[in-house]
Amino acid sequence: MVMINYFFMCLIFGTTFLAIKVGVDAGVPPFLSAGLRFLIAGLLLFSFMVWRKKTTIRLLFRKEMFFTGMGLTFGTFATLYWAEQYVTSGIAAVLSATGPMMIIVIQTFILKQKGDRKSFIGCVVGVIGIMFLILPSFAFEISPFWMVGCFAIILGEVFYASGTIYTKYVIQKFGTTSPIALNAAQMMYGGILLIFLSLLTENIQLQHLLSPASIGSLFYLIIFGSMIGHSIYYWLVSRTNPVFPSTWLYISPVIAVILGVTFYHEYISWLTGIGTLTIIVGTILVNFDTLKELLWRKRTVLQDVKE
Repeated sequence: MVMINYFFMCLIFGTTFLAIKVGVDAGVPPFLSAGLRFLIAGLLLFSFMVWRKKTTIRLLFRKEMFFTGMGLTFGTFATLYWAEQYVTSGIAAVLSATGPMMIIVIQTFILKQKGDRKSFIGCVVGVIGIMFLILPSFAFEISPFWMVGCFAIILGEVFYASGTIYTKYVIQKFGTTSPIALNAAQMMYGGILLIFLSLLTENIQLQHLLSPASIGSLFYLIIFGSMIGHSIYYWLVSRTNPVFPSTWLYISPVIAVILGVTFYHEYISWLTGIGTLTIIVGTILVNFDTLKELLWRKRTVLQDVKE
C-alpha cells in the first residue's frame, strides 16, 4: 500500500508544476492562486472529516496546525508560485528537488541526528540526474528576476524541509487524529496566510480569475494537487519517514518528460535518458533502507500466510 500511494502521489505531483505555470501565465496573482487552492482544498477536506466524525473543530485552534501550515504550505508555495512568473516549470522542478537534501542537512547538522550516507549520496545523484534531464531544454536569459526566483524556490525548500520534519512530530503527538484531518487543517492555515499576503501585495483583477485556464488550473490543483496529493503525502510521512515521501521531487521531472514526449511530441535526447536512469538510481539510494524494510515486511507476511 505504501509503494502504491507513493507512485500515485508522484504521478499527481509530477503535473502540478505545469498546472501552476498555466494559472500564473493566465494572469492570476500567484499568492492569491496558491491561497485559494489550499484554503478551498483544506476547507472541503476538513468539513468532510468533521462530517465523518474523524476530527473536531477544536483541531483548528491548535498552534501546531499554524506552524505546520507556515512551513509546509505558506513558505513553500508562496516562493514557488511567485518564482514561476520568472522561472520555467522545468527549472522550478530542478530547484525544488533540493528538498530531500535539505531535510537530511537539517536532521544532521541542526537536529544532530545520525546521518545516513546512502541517503545523502542518493540526494546528490538525484539532483545530478535532474540536471541531465532538463539540460537539452536549457534556453533562458539570466536576469535579476530569474536569479531571485531561483533563490526564492531554494528558500521555499528550507520551509518545506522544516515543515516536513515538524509534520512527523505533529503526527506522533496527535496519534489518534487522522493524517488527512491534520493535512486539511494545515492547508487552511497556509491558504489564509497566502490570501492575506495577496491582499497586501497584489493587484487582484476578477477577469483573470474567471478565464478557462485559471479555472482549470485551480480546479486541478485543488482536487488532485492538494486534496488527494497532499493527503497521500501526509499519510506517507506518518507511515515512513520525512525523507521517503519527499523524493517525489526527483520523480516529477521524469513524469514531465514522459508527458511531453507522449502528448506534445517533445524532443528526447540521450542526455534525457541518462538523467532518467540517474534519477532512478538516486531515488533507490535515498529510499534503500525504507524499501528494504517494506520488502522484508511483505516477505514476512507472505511467509506467515503460507504457514
